[in-house]
Amino acid sequence: MLAGNRARHRRFASGLVCLHSDESGPDSLFDLLSSANAADDFGFAIIYFSKTCCDATDVVSMMSACAGNVPYAACSTAGELTPNGLDEDQILILLFPKQRFQLAAFSLTSVKEGGMDAIVDQVRRHKKTFVDSVEGGTSFGLCLLDGASFMEETVTAAIHWGLDDLPFLGGSAGDNLDFENTALILNGEIVTNEAILILVNTALPVEQFKIDNFIPSNEKLVVTRSQPDQRIVYELNGAPAAIAYANIIGTDPETLTPQSFASHPLIMRVGGEYYCRSIQKVNDDHSLSFFCAIDDGIVLTVAEQTGMARSTSKALSDIESRLGGLDFILGFDCVLRRIDAHNRQVTHSISNIYRNHNVLGFNTYGEQFHSMHLNQTLTGVAFGFSKGGKAQ
Repeated sequence: MLAGNRARHRRFASGLVCLHSDESGPDSLFDLLSSANAADDFGFAIIYFSKTCCDATDVVSMMSACAGNVPYAACSTAGELTPNGLDEDQILILLFPKQRFQLAAFSLTSVKEGGMDAIVDQVRRHKKTFVDSVEGGTSFGLCLLDGASFMEETVTAAIHWGLDDLPFLGGSAGDNLDFENTALILNGEIVTNEAILILVNTALPVEQFKIDNFIPSNEKLVVTRSQPDQRIVYELNGAPAAIAYANIIGTDPETLTPQSFASHPLIMRVGGEYYCRSIQKVNDDHSLSFFCAIDDGIVLTVAEQTGMARSTSKALSDIESRLGGLDFILGFDCVLRRIDAHNRQVTHSISNIYRNHNVLGFNTYGEQFHSMHLNQTLTGVAFGFSKGGKAQ
């Protein structure tokens, strides 16, 4: 094992400890994780990892060797949000102290087999057990979903119904834009085609939020032929989907890339609000694969971007003001925002904003916020300071 001096350690006022590697592989974290866990102060860990630096079995081995007594949930990413800001090829470990947080995690095993009703029943049972075990404070849910399952909308809606009055948010696991296999882990078990629900209770002041940076244009595209179960659109406005999309944004369909999709997102109006239905990739037959559910007859609007850095900074500063200070934020940031930031040469600014507001999390293949599965947003939960607490 390596000596651990290539990893980083950060303790926040709440007692949350954030560990993250500075090189490929988990080895640099062994000493820091073993040392932190020796205090026996932590009741749960959340881990985000890039599949370019390790696989799920490496994470399982590391936790078994260094923190076998700590329950945990983990997922693979399309980028990481560390105390340094935007990062890549990292492992990020968040250790939650027992004194400030109570967390319990469950695998929703009926995602594929049982359908929505079975998921709702599971969530209701877990919620009741959890709520009965805590006193006071604020409770909410976090979810980690299989980003290659095509089930996010169903699972998100089912969790929302099952939790009833408890809000929740989360993110879909990624695999560095390979779009092949994402990974979820719960307490040493690698799970596939499933979801992990984490219930959280804390006495700290908290605020959940959703941030985007787009407005609708006058350009419309109607889905005229699709395969909803695979999220594939074959035709828009009666023409091959990639050709219709490329024409409306003023480019050649052969030049479409993730950068094109990030800069020219498609949005759909639901209940008076607009939500992204982001494109994942162009297929050989000029069809388009999407990150979110799609169906015939849906009207999509080409969105125009507003200033990402300006809108993100203002939103997080407003949250900080309302909470009376920020200890840290658990963030779920769409990978398309990261791509768009690079396109517009504001990556450094976004990274600084995240670092200054202590945003910790990962770049996702989709975000969940209350009842909706979203794209091209930053969703999160911000934690303020306890009475008498202070920044560290």
